[in-house]
Formats: sequence, C-alpha cells, structure tokens
Amino acid sequence: MLQASFQKLTLNFKQPSGTSRGVLTQKDSWLISIWESKNDTIKGIGEASIIKTLSPDWNENFEVKVAEVCENISHFTTPTGLDELRVYPTIHLAIETALLDLKHGGKGIIYPSDFTKKQASIPINGLIWMGNKAFMQQQINAKIKAGFNCIKLKIGAIDFETELQILKGIRSEYSQDVIELRVDANGAFSPNNALEKLEKLSQFKLHSIEQPIKAGQEYAMEKLCRKTPLPIALDEELIGKYSLADKTELLNKITPQYIILKPSLIGGFKGTDEWITIAKSKGIDWWITSALESNIGLNAIAQYTFTKQNRMPQGLGTGGLFTNNITSNLVVENGKLILRN
Repeated sequence: MLQASFQKLTLNFKQPSGTSRGVLTQKDSWLISIWESKNDTIKGIGEASIIKTLSPDWNENFEVKVAEVCENISHFTTPTGLDELRVYPTIHLAIETALLDLKHGGKGIIYPSDFTKKQASIPINGLIWMGNKAFMQQQINAKIKAGFNCIKLKIGAIDFETELQILKGIRSEYSQDVIELRVDANGAFSPNNALEKLEKLSQFKLHSIEQPIKAGQEYAMEKLCRKTPLPIALDEELIGKYSLADKTELLNKITPQYIILKPSLIGGFKGTDEWITIAKSKGIDWWITSALESNIGLNAIAQYTFTKQNRMPQGLGTGGLFTNNITSNLVVENGKLILRN
C-alpha cells in the first residue's frame, strides 16, 4: 500500500527575474514523497512547481488539493485517479515523477538512459532575463563566454527599439551560423502591432519568437502564423488544453511553426507525450522547457527530455537561478546540461 506526504518549498531568486508579466523574487513548490507502507526508507519524490501568474491549477486552495492527493494517494496513483489530475498539471507531474523515482529505487532516476549514466548531454539555450540594456548585455556576454551557441532573450518589458538595438549588437558580432537567437515575448505584443514588430525582428535572422501575442486570441494568432516573416512558437497557448480533441483542434486551427512544451503546465509527461504525437502528425516541430522548477523537477524533466532524442537546444537551464535550490548533480557546461558524479 502506498503512502504520501508533502513539503512546501519557497525558492528565492538570486536576483529579481523580469518577465512581461512582472518581476519574480520568489516562487513556491510542493515536494510530494511517495513510499510503500512496508518500507519507508525508499521514497520517490516529485515536484509540483507553481508560477502564480501562469500555472493553470493555481488558486489559494492549492495546498488543500495537494494534501487531498497525498491522503488518498492509492486512488490518485491509479490510471483513473491520475487522469483526474489532468486539470492539476503540476500535481500530475509530481505524482508521475515520484512514482517513477520510487520504481527505480528512490535515487532520483526517473527515466534511465545514457544521460542518467552520465554518458550523454542535452544541448540547451542560454536564457537572458529582461532588464535594462546594460543588464541584458551583461547576461548575453556571460552566456556566450560560457559556450552557449543558442541564446533566448525575453523581450517585451522594456522599450522595443532598445531591444532591437540589443539584437542588432549581437548580430553585428555573431552570425546566425555562430549564435542561434530565440526571443520570447510572453504575449507582450498586441494583434494590431505584432506583424510590424515581427518584420522588424526578422532582420536579425532569429530562430523563432515565442508567444508574440497573449494566449486565447486564436484567430489573430492563426493570422500571424500564416503571415509571419519569422517562425512562431506557441507556449502559453497550450495551457488549459487537456483533451486530445482540444489539443488537435488548437494545432489544426493555428498551425504554428513550433510548440513549446512545459510538462508542469500541460499535464505532466503524459500530456507532453500527447502534444508531441499530435505535432509530429502535422509536421510541427517542438522543444521542451522547464518552468522555474527546483532541481527536483528540472532533473525529472531533463531525463524525460533526453529520451525524446530531440536534437534542438532545449530550455532546461534554470537550476542556477535560486539561492536555496536543492543540491543536484545537474550542471551546465559549454551550453549543455549534464549529470556529474
């Protein structure tokens, strides 16, 4: 018989991290432990990571739901019970992770592979947080010096012309063959000015732009994806689509060039698998991104990502953002995520 408990973890950012939705200084996670009642020395641990401005299952009673799941863990670990958690994607991912960890001996091995054997790595992008021009330029220089050849800049919070100048500065030194540039607008543009801004951005040979306009404007997004001079990746647009029918309808309607998959926001590993299957059937490419999890969640998502054998740089480099992160063997070297002894 299974038993479970949880512990809340508040992570503190090393420095305030800016997005178009505001500045983050802290974020909360709930760590769920699962074990067999006959042996409480071996436990599987999963993370339910919440971004209050983004996670679809967040409300003031979230911890009450976590407690309910832990108290009735034997139900919520059945196929039927786990399916009930589709609308609680962060908890769904935590349960999936904890069960797989328990299955493999409670040693943080979620998906055994060459990655967990420390024989392979995952290419990742270097993330540049919003801030003033000097701050963003400082981050860019540090990422390039650290060996990243794919850089993702969050845009939309400062003056657009300043952001264009930053991109121009990068391209004046590094061609698209040397540095791949991605930008993430987090829905900062309006349908009225988005195409004009995309045309200005396209001169810098960008790989893609994530979520140029806010989610939920499907007609406007479809029109943008049809006319865009640079590839568009859907991100927040995927949140809240839980059934296969809803996922298929969205991709049929918008037909983006890429989709961004955040397991803790879209139904865990099972939900991510569904998105990948549908996207592949439509010739839509994808990559996987963590969503400010602690090293518990990042470890699980990284292991899952490696099994998908997607050669594009993934968005998995958030482990160094916090002052009080959980100790981990995950490290970033030369733009790649690896496990060290």
